[in-house]
Amino acid sequence: MPHMTRRHCLFLLGGAVACGQQTQAPKREPDVPYVPTTDQAVSAMLKLAGVKKNDIVYDLGCGDGRIVVAAARDFGAHGVGIDINPVRIKEAKANAAKAKVESLVRFEENDLFQADFHEATVVTLFLLPAINLKLRPRLIEQLRPGTRVVSNTFDMGDWKADQEARVDDSDEETGLSQRLFLWVVPERKTQ
Repeated sequence: MPHMTRRHCLFLLGGAVACGQQTQAPKREPDVPYVPTTDQAVSAMLKLAGVKKNDIVYDLGCGDGRIVVAAARDFGAHGVGIDINPVRIKEAKANAAKAKVESLVRFEENDLFQADFHEATVVTLFLLPAINLKLRPRLIEQLRPGTRVVSNTFDMGDWKADQEARVDDSDEETGLSQRLFLWVVPERKTQ
């Protein structure tokens, strides 16, 4: 049988062939492993960012979409989740449908280093220190002054957080401390 990349076939009695779509692999490997943010951390991140109904919340590396869905469900905010893994995007869309917030959110299969997130008023992250540092120039370049950026667990090096918070319970599954960081994008210096 020839090499099949995105389809698989089932041979039926009588020689008929039924083909269906196979779950697509990411265009490239994700930069971080998928570790879901705990419900307590999701709530604390949105509270730390001061999310309101008029916000547009972007979650970079959104996984199953839980932060964007919570922003829409709990605050009425609009949200966009970006993830490179099509399996996660499919889960995120299903979670939005289950929460009945599809009209407030969208999910984009994209590389967070290629994505356009300039319209965000809040950006959430649960990445790794090196990825945060690599992403930092894009955040400052694309985001308007006053945009809030919240990271779960990992900081941004010498860009000191404007506020920090802790989630009451640590994540037993990962052993991570659930320390949260908030930055407000500063005014751009004029020359």
